[in-house]
Amino acid sequence: MASKSFLFKREPLWLENRSGTRHTLPDNVQSWTYEPGSLTQRLRDYYGDAVGVKILFQQWNTPFLSERRLLKLHENKYSLIREVLLHANGKPLILARTVIPSKTIKVAKSNLAHLGNRPLGEVIFSYPKLERIEMDVTLIDQPTWTQPAIAEGHIDRPISGRRTVYAIAHRQMLVSEFFLPGVLEVF
Repeated sequence: MASKSFLFKREPLWLENRSGTRHTLPDNVQSWTYEPGSLTQRLRDYYGDAVGVKILFQQWNTPFLSERRLLKLHENKYSLIREVLLHANGKPLILARTVIPSKTIKVAKSNLAHLGNRPLGEVIFSYPKLERIEMDVTLIDQPTWTQPAIAEGHIDRPISGRRTVYAIAHRQMLVSEFFLPGVLEVF
């Protein structure tokens, strides 16, 4: 069976974002985790046109169990899974994993299936009816990451992340973002 992820050996452990969670996170992690706008736009505001996307993994596959549960997908239902590295002049900033069910792609007029090197945030934040449904947080230790992910992200410590269920015209998708040391140093 083909791999479900370039980034992970196993599914990360996610915690529901409850009231009070925010205050357990370091300030720089809070700043990124609770960013209300597009992370891509925030990076562009700082780095300008130096922000780039490297596609690490993109294929139709079955999402991880918790992802399927969150999106209420059947076990054998394929979704488009896309994992990327956001960087500025080669400096790794954010690793991201997106799970886009086929019904969401249809409602988005296929724009989400043909992103190429465009950041997802650039596309989804242009939809006037984009909704945030819920968010979870995580702190991922090194044994969860694959060796190629560790190399791409220059991962040398536990990495914080968030995953957000977004909806476009009531069709959901899941976006997970992991804040690498390079992005936390700057902000």
